[in-house]
Amino acid sequence: MAAEVVVTGFGVRTVFGAGAPALRHGVFGGRPAFAPTSRFDTGPYRTPMAAAAPDGAGERSLRQALNSCGAEALDMAGLRAGVEAAVLVGAAGDYTTVTHFWRSGGDEVSYVDAVPAVLAEAVADGLGLRGPRFAFTNACVASSAAIVHACRLIASGRIEVAVCAGGYLVEEEVFAKFDSGRALARDGAVRPFSADRSGLLLGDGVAAVVLESAGHARTRGARPLSTVVGWGAASDAYHIAQPHPDGAGLAAAARQALRRAGDPAGATIDYVNAHGTGTRHNDVAETHGLRSVFGERAGSVPVSSTKSTTGHLLEAAGVVEFVITMLALTDGVLPPTAGYTRPDPECDLDCVPHVPRPADARRALTLNAAFGGANTALVLERP
Repeated sequence: MAAEVVVTGFGVRTVFGAGAPALRHGVFGGRPAFAPTSRFDTGPYRTPMAAAAPDGAGERSLRQALNSCGAEALDMAGLRAGVEAAVLVGAAGDYTTVTHFWRSGGDEVSYVDAVPAVLAEAVADGLGLRGPRFAFTNACVASSAAIVHACRLIASGRIEVAVCAGGYLVEEEVFAKFDSGRALARDGAVRPFSADRSGLLLGDGVAAVVLESAGHARTRGARPLSTVVGWGAASDAYHIAQPHPDGAGLAAAARQALRRAGDPAGATIDYVNAHGTGTRHNDVAETHGLRSVFGERAGSVPVSSTKSTTGHLLEAAGVVEFVITMLALTDGVLPPTAGYTRPDPECDLDCVPHVPRPADARRALTLNAAFGGANTALVLERP
């Protein structure tokens, strides 16, 4: 019999600050955090906007931020250094290290410090954890893929405890790539599912969650914050950057997760935290995918995009939105889609516009998608 997977701790940082109170104020309060960033010269780019902490605020490197979030998650879970736990990190590498390397002429640090596998090793060693280490680099599903893989390992009995983490801090190299691809919203507003949406904006995000088998948590008297009842991953490989027009890969991942949760039709899902980038192609494709999964019920299931407040957190999107989804269930409040202006007939969903919505939600589905057609889905259940 497969082991049940529960969440027993988390640590999170976004532009709004650290911890659940910051998310409740910013994300659940529907407060977009976009402003001109001072981390680098934005003069050459089409927009200066991002959801990035002011220069000098918070940790100076991704490694520091991941370790801080991991330590907070372990503390919440009541676990200490030396415990046997797998560490699964989603990240493209620490670009802070790369920047320092460039500016120092190669004398200050080595490129090896930015390698994702080295980052995973450093996080595990920094937290004092014994167990296997994994690095996930599949773009915007990196940290959600880490969670999916950890759930598989726990359910199969191969491990009892996992720390899943992911992070991205806004920096110039990736900012420039998105700018050159005309993906950034020039007017500084992210409007997922709205008819006048014009693109995404990047944001700071780092989070870590502790997953355990329910039996392990019960034995040590830990209180589960949520149960992961379903998970899925699928790739449609439709295009290097654009999603499948019908949301085929996202729908396939969602169906996997729902079957695992014992609910193939999604009848028990009370809320969907959408990938919702605010780009022209993604939001339509996601709507089509949700319609294929939920059928006639699709228009009545609340669906919101928290990227409308945090920005797109890239490799961290999955784990930060996992935490947000968990808070929605435990707090009984759905986060809104901020910035929404007017309906798009091709995105005919209940997107919880503008303000948070009280809801007695028991189960929620959180979705993520990435370049290359990679998709993940996770189903959380309130204890």
